[in-house]
Amino acid sequence: MIIIGEKINSTLKSIRPAMETYDVAAIQDLAKKQYEAGATYIDVNAGMFYEDEPQRLEWLVKTIQEVIDAPFSIDSPSASAIEKALKVNRNGKPIINSITDEKERYNSILPLITQYKTGIIALCMDDTGMPETVDDRVTIAERLVEKLSKEGVSLPDIYIDPMVRPVGTGSHYGVVAIETIRRVKSEFPDVHIACGLSNISFGIPARKLMNQSFLIAAMTAGMDGAILDPLDRKLMSFLYAGEALLGIDDFCMNYIMKFREGLLET
Repeated sequence: MIIIGEKINSTLKSIRPAMETYDVAAIQDLAKKQYEAGATYIDVNAGMFYEDEPQRLEWLVKTIQEVIDAPFSIDSPSASAIEKALKVNRNGKPIINSITDEKERYNSILPLITQYKTGIIALCMDDTGMPETVDDRVTIAERLVEKLSKEGVSLPDIYIDPMVRPVGTGSHYGVVAIETIRRVKSEFPDVHIACGLSNISFGIPARKLMNQSFLIAAMTAGMDGAILDPLDRKLMSFLYAGEALLGIDDFCMNYIMKFREGLLET
């Protein structure tokens, strides 16, 4: 399972002060904790700092790669901010988070993917807005995969985001996300999924319970990557158990190892 650690994000009140004050120790500590908890990638987002986002995103990358070698998910709609971070990256192949099929955004982000040979999270959205139906999302996903492939992006470097929307704002949104994942993985088995997991529970109580349930349902549909909180031990425990149940973890070896390390929370 590809785990993109979501905690270093300027929209989170718990971490934003550390970004505001360039608190190296706090940023490095949070990055290390996510990495040690199982994050495959560390997402970095400085989008709330509108006036100097490029400089702050660059600082985040420089600061974190001093202490860990995990690759980055560079999270911004701004091509200039992403490029600033890419230029100082030394931690292997990053993922750009993200591109859409909106003409302006697609054309601004594509050159960075091809120049820096990155992975790319591709959101099921185009110039008509955020699609409501499974068919519309799959159509956009197909179009994005086709266009990116023609530009030389390999299928394993493409991460389709099915655009998870809060189930509290529409009782069909859970099914729509799950079925989009199922159909995309069926059509493009070599393409990854990068689902913003906690979006499903926004605005409702007991969010962690909803996130845990959605994780298993989405994994069953074929989700092999998620943007989530790796410090949520219960959520990670569900993830390890899910991998074992779905035959991803041979002979439950990883599950057993996590148990022996005291990382499973029952």
